[in-house]
Amino acid sequence: MGMIHVDVSIKIPGVVEPTFTDAFLVDTGATDSMVPGSALAAIGIKRVGRESYEMADGSRVEYDFGLAQIEFMNEITAGRVIFGPEGVEPILGVTALESVGVVVDPANQRLRRLPAIPLK
Repeated sequence: MGMIHVDVSIKIPGVVEPTFTDAFLVDTGATDSMVPGSALAAIGIKRVGRESYEMADGSRVEYDFGLAQIEFMNEITAGRVIFGPEGVEPILGVTALESVGVVVDPANQRLRRLPAIPLK
């Protein structure tokens, strides 16, 4: 399957500006979303915790995370955003996708909205 990117805006919940907007790589193997830490700090996202994350190669790395409003595909959700290293490609994790009822359609290599968000 090819890579899927989607335009995403990150900001402090409930505020209009400042905002970090970029094309994020959709990564269904990632639980949380990730943005370069300096970009999150620049828009005022605060570090509220630290978590150990397992990388694709099996190694473990600890990253700080903050809580942010996440907007994509005309949908709004909120969740953890990891303060990633400089130069990291922004990642949209599966938690944000699932919270607004969006899934990856592997046959067409695009994102698809579910008719309703599962609540079962």
